This record gives sequence, structure tokens and C-alpha cells, in this order.
Amino acid sequence: MNPRNSEPPIPPAARKDLTVKQQRAESRAVKVAALKKKQASEKRNRLIGIVTGIVAAIGVLALIITLVVTNGTPKVSPEAIEIDGLQNYPDTAAGHVQGAVEYAQSPPAGGEHAAAWLNCGIYTEPVPNENAVHALEHGAVWITYNPDEVTGNDLKSLQDAVPSTYSVLSPMPDLQSPVVISAWANQVELNGVDDPRLQDFVDKFWQAGDSPEIGASCSGGVDAPGRIA
Repeated sequence: MNPRNSEPPIPPAARKDLTVKQQRAESRAVKVAALKKKQASEKRNRLIGIVTGIVAAIGVLALIITLVVTNGTPKVSPEAIEIDGLQNYPDTAAGHVQGAVEYAQSPPAGGEHAAAWLNCGIYTEPVPNENAVHALEHGAVWITYNPDEVTGNDLKSLQDAVPSTYSVLSPMPDLQSPVVISAWANQVELNGVDDPRLQDFVDKFWQAGDSPEIGASCSGGVDAPGRIA
């Protein structure tokens, strides 16, 4: 006789009860899984909220620091900047002439000049005084340097220091100082490329000061030999 046939049969009611228990267990498992998923989502959202809050707080703090630093260090007006050794030439003549002009300063800091202005930029060769002076009339600054004294890294530093617009940089052989910076009717001799008065002069006279035609074009004029920028 088959041993399996000797086992008593499971009553239908017991089979039904087992199915109900399984359904309840499965239902509980589904609810537990859903609860865990909900808790994990809430935890993730809380974490995202915390991180977002921290980032926002850092941004606000950075903005506050920027405002404090900016407002705590008020910008000095050009008129208030004092420069040691500054030479001022009042009542500087202006007007267009033809041919060479004999200037009172070398390099000149204003005066009669050519009808065409020099295009602002960086030059590796000397530029015509008469055209450069016209650029000064438009509010540019003109930085000249002695090519025997300013070379290599010093020259590169000087090129990097000049404003990107309304400025002329050019060598001038036999210049008495390593660097001279000029604006219309104003000039200062500098001890070298790292002289802090260079930036002071730019802050005071770039597109400012006594220039008769501030804001007039510094392009569309004439180039001189050796312009590289």
C-alpha cells in the first residue's frame, strides 16, 4: 500500500483557514513594506530639506559678508586720491595741427596734437606723440616705459596692469624714469612696474580728470607700428 495514501486527508476547513492566514500575512507584509518605503521617503525628504537649508544659509551668509565688505570699504572718489610726485599742467592748450609738435614734457601730457588719435592698445615700438596726445584728450591714460629698464617679466606685468580700454602702453627710449604714466594735463614718474602709484593714477584719471573730450572714441583712429593688443 502507498504510504501517502495512509496519511489522513486535510479537511477542507483547515485548507481554507491556511489560505486566510497566508493572505493576512501577505497583507501585513505589504503594509510593512509600504510603511518602510514611506518612512524612507520621509527620511530622504528631511535630509534633502536639511541640505537645502544649509546651502541656502551658506548663500545668505556669503551675501551678507559681501555686502558688509563692500559697504564697509566705501570706494574712494577720484578727486580724493592723492598721489605723491603728481605733476599737473593747468591751462594745457588743445587743438589740431599738422606736423610735429614740440612739447614741454617728454612724454607729453597734453597740448596741440594731430587730427587723428592713436588707437588705444599695447605697442612694442614708440608711438607718435601727436597721435597719442589726441588719445589723452579722449580720456585715455598713456603709460610709457624705458625699454632698457623694463623687460621680461616686468614688461609682462606692466602689460597685464594696463586697463583693457582707453589706455596706451608704449616704449620710449631714453625715458628718465623706468615708467611714466600720463593723462591730459597730469603726469607722474614711477620707480618701476610695481609702484602702487600706477594704479592710483589709473583710478584717478582714467576716463576722468581734466580731459576735454572724455568718452570720445579710442578706436577708429590710426595704429602705430608694433601694436600687439
